[in-house]
Amino acid sequence: MERQARRGGPIAIGNFSTKTVEDGADDITERDPVPQLRRRLGRADLRAVPEARRALRELLGQWGKQGQSDVAELLTSELVTNAIVHTDHDAVLTATVGPRGLRVEVRDFVARRPRLRLPVADDGTNGRGLFLVQSLADAWGVRPHGVGKAVWFELEAGAA
Repeated sequence: MERQARRGGPIAIGNFSTKTVEDGADDITERDPVPQLRRRLGRADLRAVPEARRALRELLGQWGKQGQSDVAELLTSELVTNAIVHTDHDAVLTATVGPRGLRVEVRDFVARRPRLRLPVADDGTNGRGLFLVQSLADAWGVRPHGVGKAVWFELEAGAA
């Protein structure tokens, strides 16, 4: 289920801070400061979903992409909801913006990989999250991270 990013450059969500993130330029020593948001998501705390959307909207407004945040907010909601509902642990949300676009990552502490399921008409609204991510993101994937995994997506600057 892994999918490679079309272009480099990480992007993150949480408290606003300016961190140095490599932008994938030819000179790997060249770095640009980028807005970043990072939040810890409490176990089973569904209040984190609207809070994550609001924080992402603020981050994208700072980036100058305020009016184009609908897709980013939707996909972030899906990743946050999955981490909260399908694990019994805390998670960490990171969103980073840069010249090439937005990267959102939700890291949890459960090694079990998510399953991409095709939505079934009579299945209600469950099981569509990763399908939406796959359909709307420019790139997305799952990578092992310590004792858990990180599920991420990227939107290019024109789309974010």
